[in-house]
Amino acid sequence: MTAQGGCTLLAAEPVTAFIGLGANLGDRGAALRQAAVALGQLPGTQLLAVSSLYRSTPVDATGPDYLNAVAAIATTLAPRALLAQLQALEHAAGRLRPYRNAPRTLDLDVLLYGAVQQDDPTLTLPHPRMTERAFVLRPLHELAPERVNAAQLAAVADQAIALLQGPHWLHAVGAEA
Repeated sequence: MTAQGGCTLLAAEPVTAFIGLGANLGDRGAALRQAAVALGQLPGTQLLAVSSLYRSTPVDATGPDYLNAVAAIATTLAPRALLAQLQALEHAAGRLRPYRNAPRTLDLDVLLYGAVQQDDPTLTLPHPRMTERAFVLRPLHELAPERVNAAQLAAVADQAIALLQGPHWLHAVGAEA
């Protein structure tokens, strides 16, 4: 299926994608739980797994600490259609974009979309800064160790990040730390 302008909305077969989840404003734990559940309710999408929950300090920004996780999904949404769905979830959670790296009620990033590599003004895959961020690499390594190597983990070892809860956090009440 294509939208006006020829943008593909659906992939022919489900693709495994990895989504970064983060929040540093409001009830961060509830925001991430709601977002993870919502990922599995997107058209043509199934939530496969969610990493442990981490706390990290902002990178290249100020503000409260973030809660972070990574979700694995299987989706027939094409990359740009998936991005549009994620941005709609962010907007519904009250995400504002007053300036670059502003604090967020919810931040959802397409980290990997199968083996797709693309670089355009709308979406770059793999995510262009994921290898610079412990809050992405550590939870991604839990779900897909073959996608993160030891050198990448060593390069971010000095970044402040703490494991808060194992993958059961998604179903825990009061997961916020």
